[in-house]
Amino acid sequence: MKNQIRETLEKLQGKGGKSKAAKYRRDKRETHRQKSDDEQRAIEEGSKTLKVTEFVTVGEIATMMDVPITKVIGTCMSLGIMVTMNQRLDAETLTIVADEFGYDVEFTTTELEDAIQVVEDKEEDLVYRAPIVTVMGHVDHGKTSLLDYIRKENVIAGESGGITQHIGAYGVTLDNGQKIAFLDTPGHEAFTAMRARGAQVTDIAIIVIAADDDIMPQTKEAISHAQAANVPIIFAINKIDKPNANVEKIKERLAGMNLLVEDWGGKIQSHDISAKAGTGVKELLEKVLLEAELLDLKSNPNKPASGTVVEAFLDKGKGYVSTILVQNGTLKVGDYMLAGKHHGKIKAMHDERGHVVKEAGPSTPVSVLGLDGAATAGDKFNVFEDEREAKAIAAKRTQLMREQSVRTQRHITLAEIGRRIALGQFKELNIILKGDVDGSVEALSDSFSKLSTEEIQINIIHKGVGAITETDVMLASASDAIIIGFNVRPAGNARQLADKEEIDIRNYSIIYDAIDDLKDAMEGMLSPEMKEEITGTAEIREIFKISKVGSIAGCMVVDGKINRNSKIRIIREGVVVFTGELLALKRFKDDVKEVAKGYDCGIQIKNYNDIEERDTIEAFQEIAVKKKLK
Repeated sequence: MKNQIRETLEKLQGKGGKSKAAKYRRDKRETHRQKSDDEQRAIEEGSKTLKVTEFVTVGEIATMMDVPITKVIGTCMSLGIMVTMNQRLDAETLTIVADEFGYDVEFTTTELEDAIQVVEDKEEDLVYRAPIVTVMGHVDHGKTSLLDYIRKENVIAGESGGITQHIGAYGVTLDNGQKIAFLDTPGHEAFTAMRARGAQVTDIAIIVIAADDDIMPQTKEAISHAQAANVPIIFAINKIDKPNANVEKIKERLAGMNLLVEDWGGKIQSHDISAKAGTGVKELLEKVLLEAELLDLKSNPNKPASGTVVEAFLDKGKGYVSTILVQNGTLKVGDYMLAGKHHGKIKAMHDERGHVVKEAGPSTPVSVLGLDGAATAGDKFNVFEDEREAKAIAAKRTQLMREQSVRTQRHITLAEIGRRIALGQFKELNIILKGDVDGSVEALSDSFSKLSTEEIQINIIHKGVGAITETDVMLASASDAIIIGFNVRPAGNARQLADKEEIDIRNYSIIYDAIDDLKDAMEGMLSPEMKEEITGTAEIREIFKISKVGSIAGCMVVDGKINRNSKIRIIREGVVVFTGELLALKRFKDDVKEVAKGYDCGIQIKNYNDIEERDTIEAFQEIAVKKKLK
């Protein structure tokens, strides 16, 4: 044994042993000296503050502080936290660990951490830009009618129940050549968040108030949003042509809220209009341009574009479509764009009327194709020259959002579960929410969350944009959830799978109905309810266009029966494109009352000819069903 130890020592001291040991000691001294120099430089530069986002890893914080990972892990263990080098730390732990090593921590948001370069514009590069105007107000006070008159196009006909459910962005060129960008925000209380986003990107707010009504809660809320965003307000007092209109009463109510209009000796501009007849609209727009002139709105069009996402949805034919508002620079087809956690090269741009646009300057709303997902309405977008940089930022944002969502999930405590079970009140309602556009999904999600009470907890376990898929049905099956579809339908075999798994899929096109149904379900009302029963589906195999008659759909009934008196929906790629009635149902040349599964038939739809091959016609009837307590 002694001989072995002696031989080993001789080997270390002999064949290069000394030089290896000396090299190790020399390297260690060099590293220590270099480290001391770096620390001294850091102290001299006053860089003892770490700028981090919440949830950085142990390894990352060790690198930032230039201390061995083992020391950071040791410090965490002394605090009673067992960690690995790739584990992420929350804000509180980060602060304590950094303090142990003499560092302060400054938390930045994901946007700040992205280090997106913001270049200050020179005065000579700035040019006049069109004002961005948001139209706000209560439901049915005439916001969309006013925009209709300005744009000379009927928008209301395309909205469910005459209610605006999405944020619309429109570019308008006036007779004198001046341009204005308009944002139309929904007025219903469920769209608080959407209206708030509308006020954040705007220069001027037009608040529409009906002269035959009162200052409603949503009107007050719209005023609050505009004031919070420090945006000039112009009141448009609408419906002055109605017999019971009382303009002075509205101005008196505004004065009671400490909002004096010019007629009453104040500084806030207002104008009496009739959106249907067009009375006073021209003068209202002149007041908008006057406000814009006072604001001296300028931007630099000769730089990469940046701005805000107004809306996003999934179009099966085109992919993800994002409505965006360019606020600075010029956006061109082929630019690489980053919006929130989504990125992609812009393949095509269209204006709100569907015309192809090659480039969009400041204050221009456009729809873009090319992003890899549906960006959240309100997200800022930037254009990058370096595609890799955009992808890296998107990946980091995705990681942070996933990390934060996992850590911020609120779970009910054991004590609370015990208390509720003791009272016999513990109930949970799990919901999977799918919609046609992101704004509607967010608004419904907010509204449903607010319905939670002490007795019933509402959990939205998944929400997304697009048709209801088999994955959604399987998730609902695993978590005992109901699926709510807003303007979307099950895709592929999702309906059959839902029937097999006994999953309840509820479809809505008006937000009030969805909220009211959920309220009724929670309150356990036993009064009869109108329930929709799908009686059959047919697939369009061929289309015959007949002059003076219209389009006739040659169909095959693939499920159930199609009845002559049924209401119908046309579904294209899982999304509802039309809801209406049948005009005619024929077998060969004869009118028939119903056609059963496996038979072909001719169908003509009332007031709708825009049908395509492979569309699905879904026939349904509304029947009264008595509710039962389970």
